[in-house]
Amino acid sequence: MSEQLPWQWPESTWRPIVEKVRAGRSLKPANWPGGAKCAVALSFDSDHETTTLRWGDNSPGTLSANQYGARVAIPRILALLAKHDIKASFFVPAVTAMIHPDEQRRIIAEGHEIGIHSWIHEMNASLPPEDERDIQMRAADKLEEICGVRPVGIRTPSWDFSPVTLAITREMGLLYDSSLMADDDPYELLEEGTPTGIVELPVEWIRDDMPYFGFDFRRQSRPHTPPSSVLGIFKAEFDGAHADGGVFQLTMHPHIIGHRSRMAMLSQLIDHMNATGDIWYATHAEIARWCLETAK
Repeated sequence: MSEQLPWQWPESTWRPIVEKVRAGRSLKPANWPGGAKCAVALSFDSDHETTTLRWGDNSPGTLSANQYGARVAIPRILALLAKHDIKASFFVPAVTAMIHPDEQRRIIAEGHEIGIHSWIHEMNASLPPEDERDIQMRAADKLEEICGVRPVGIRTPSWDFSPVTLAITREMGLLYDSSLMADDDPYELLEEGTPTGIVELPVEWIRDDMPYFGFDFRRQSRPHTPPSSVLGIFKAEFDGAHADGGVFQLTMHPHIIGHRSRMAMLSQLIDHMNATGDIWYATHAEIARWCLETAK
């Protein structure tokens, strides 16, 4: 990186940075399976203990809060999904899968998808490129070993996408990424202006439970957004996606969403979406494949 300050950079410095990873052609399809008006992609980042371990923290207190995700939340989530016959995507760090292997096998057995979500929830941008490559590949191998299914998609931890993440994802031959935010609906990723054939299913902090409910006791920082207000935001995001005929993608974390009041909120959201009568619940992989197959 140049030693100059950004306002001193010539175009030859900033343009390659901008062009490294960009949004390419839209992959929003003209129609969804079964005549559905909107696709709904529910996802759960099963971070569990890794959000504590990644900082080198060994606190039993914080680890107990993480364990809640596996012990209480995942069973609640799977029961709610089964009640409504909804298939979802679970993004799982390899260490989570090693601590809770039966959980991952159950998720697969019930028809859901498991995607790559790091080794121990490390921050990609802080890693040397060779370490990031090794970790991403080892994580995929470990998930396949435990689940019996090779992951086809990735979500980077904390959506931390380094300059080499896309190159590694291409090398691995993955179908899609779900870490970036350049659109509301799926698009093809470009690397240095070259189409990659990789589908991006964009995320957004608006459609994530963590900013509304996350609590960091070290900073004494607790958001004060009640579930009823978050429900209103998520409903509005879904309504907009439905009106546009696009994708409503939602990111949740079991140890965050799995508490009683928040599960009640998620149940109400599902009821709201079901009331339209014309949506397609699908895994991220299913949506990515449909978008590629129907792309013009």
